[in-house]
Amino acid sequence: MELLLIRHGLPIRRELVEGIADPELAPDGHAQAELLGAYLAGEHLDAVYASSLRRAQQTAEPVVAGRDLELRIEPDVAEFDKDSPEYVPVEELKANNDPRWQAMLDGNMEGMEDHDVFAARSIAGVERIIDTHRGHRVAVVCHGGVINAYLSHILDLESGQRGFFYPNYTSIHRVAAASTGERSVVTVNETSHLRGSGLPMGLFQKG
Repeated sequence: MELLLIRHGLPIRRELVEGIADPELAPDGHAQAELLGAYLAGEHLDAVYASSLRRAQQTAEPVVAGRDLELRIEPDVAEFDKDSPEYVPVEELKANNDPRWQAMLDGNMEGMEDHDVFAARSIAGVERIIDTHRGHRVAVVCHGGVINAYLSHILDLESGQRGFFYPNYTSIHRVAAASTGERSVVTVNETSHLRGSGLPMGLFQKG
């Protein structure tokens, strides 16, 4: 089967005193999601999944639009900060030299799930989707940490490498998953749908 792991679009910044932040998409994030949906409109998809977080579900909505599919929710592909009271886009943290940037890389940020627990959860969630859809093409809208964890798993990298690469907003990462257990990375950071848009892509680029 062909698996499309897709990072969500740009969310808003939200910092709460208590509770769970779970931010929605920013206006640029909605625009990114619309371009993603248009880009994938010509590809057959047998199923579309999103994590339980709003930014992933809102990104997935244009992908499902116009298809005879219902968006499926898979909680186990939610990000490691799913229970955090704050969400600040990592680009802002890095640009401002915010100490939370290094804390996130070190795995010490408030509300952050233990890395090994997170990796096991997210990998299991992705594998469960694969097992359900043998021979299909399936899109899973999730998060940068989930994509890092799963590709690290495929490439047999050290489990402690939380962010060995940076997935751009609405980037597509294709994996070929054989029923015999082989997993192959086909593309990484596919973002041609953002080219020429002027929208933010990630740490260093605009479309």
